[in-house]
Amino acid sequence: MKSKTAIFALATLALAGCDNQAGGSGGGGSRDQIRIVGSSTVFPFAKAVSEYFISSGNFKAPVLESTGTGAGMSLFCSGVGADTPDIENASRRMKVTEFELCQKNGVTDIVEINIGLDGLAVAQANNGPAIALTTEQIYRAIAANPYGKKNTTKNWSDIDPSLPSIPISVYGPPSTSGTRDSLTELIMEVGCQTDPATKALKDSDEDAYKAICHDIRSDNAYLDAGENDNLIVQKLKSNPNAIGIFGYSFLEENQDTVRGIALSGVQPTYDTIVSGEYPGARAMYIYLKKHHVGVIPGIQEFATEFVNAGGRDGYLAKIGLIAASDDVRASTVDAAKNLPLLTKDMLK
Repeated sequence: MKSKTAIFALATLALAGCDNQAGGSGGGGSRDQIRIVGSSTVFPFAKAVSEYFISSGNFKAPVLESTGTGAGMSLFCSGVGADTPDIENASRRMKVTEFELCQKNGVTDIVEINIGLDGLAVAQANNGPAIALTTEQIYRAIAANPYGKKNTTKNWSDIDPSLPSIPISVYGPPSTSGTRDSLTELIMEVGCQTDPATKALKDSDEDAYKAICHDIRSDNAYLDAGENDNLIVQKLKSNPNAIGIFGYSFLEENQDTVRGIALSGVQPTYDTIVSGEYPGARAMYIYLKKHHVGVIPGIQEFATEFVNAGGRDGYLAKIGLIAASDDVRASTVDAAKNLPLLTKDMLK
């Protein structure tokens, strides 16, 4: 294992190269613009902030990549220096395993900023058959092995006779997406735990529990739509019998095409997500590489603009971002100003 001194020395050398590129003297291209990777759900918000950020004329446009939260974390945690990202967009919180990967690769100074809330909306085309679902019904429809038995259901009516007799066809996020993590944790796992025997398995055999509660069927009942949530909206438009799962902001932007489906009796709306009443409510984050602050120009200023834009009256609210509660926003403003370091204990 590398000593902390060795890791610090490597980080210093990497940042020296980063500093050279940022100043335009590194050769082979400059590094005077921020590089951002991560969540497809956070992407439209980050894009809006980027456009406003450069309007002052003080900074160049950030390089913004929609890689998915998981893939973005791998890139973010790969090391420090000009060839690594400065900011990670995330539609769920960093995992302990990802934090450990960062530490292993010398990314020891990480700042976590909660940018607001989103909902994991369950939706259908406006001209689709009226349907309301529960977390248990969605779990039983898309789990590979619901309650430990192979999933053989074909129609929604196989799940519950009160549901329409139409094929189960769910367009959802891929395994690299933070939205997929939210799907498994906020919806599937909740539905899975309605079975007492499976719920008890979590304490006796966690691997078996996760396989039963998290694994999604690989047949055409669940269709991986990639990182582009707009593609799911288009799929619903062309197939009114299908159901889509994506970030609430995309539902908000496409109400002329799709409508939300009540989940366990609660419609996905701004107010139900803020209150936490809607089962699919989730926090979203950006992560800063503090090693790069002051070296790559504009990182802290970008984070500050993101926070300012995320208030209830901010311009991000107009494209679907839901402001966090006042106390959370107060800590968020402080985080952007003072850049406190994330610790492993905070993630447990």
